[in-house]
Amino acid sequence: MPGAGKSTIGLLLAKELAKNFIDTDILIQLREEKTLQDILHQHGYQHLRDIEEEILLSVKCSNHIIATGGSAVYSEAGMKHLNSFGPVIFLDVPLDILQQRIHNFDTRGIARRPGQSFLELFEERRALYQQFANITISCGDKTQGQILQEIIYEEAEAFAEMDA
Repeated sequence: MPGAGKSTIGLLLAKELAKNFIDTDILIQLREEKTLQDILHQHGYQHLRDIEEEILLSVKCSNHIIATGGSAVYSEAGMKHLNSFGPVIFLDVPLDILQQRIHNFDTRGIARRPGQSFLELFEERRALYQQFANITISCGDKTQGQILQEIIYEEAEAFAEMDA
């Protein structure tokens, strides 16, 4: 979801683990030479989702931490591609906290159907995030440091189970 902290936590995690960092929203904006909001305004939400899928499928990302756009979960092929490189992590932030963080829902560059409310978007995407995630981190009342440590712990546990 927008405002969940994917870019912030992703960058901090990349630094902590000495890995490269990719933000797919930035890749989209660089390729299109437009902001996400401009893409939405000029071409619509489905066009932005299509571009996001192309970007996801083009990323070769071993030894990287990737922060995706919130609508990446609409691409099953894109999510499977990302999962082939490592665990997919869902930062599960409660709706009320997301609403506090998102001040301009209509101008944030969020790929959503016309008229779709934030609650509807939250419920729709949350189900998809849960479907594709290998690791879910409940972020409600945690600091960035606590979230990072939990991700590192959960990732280590996942790798230990794979080796067993």
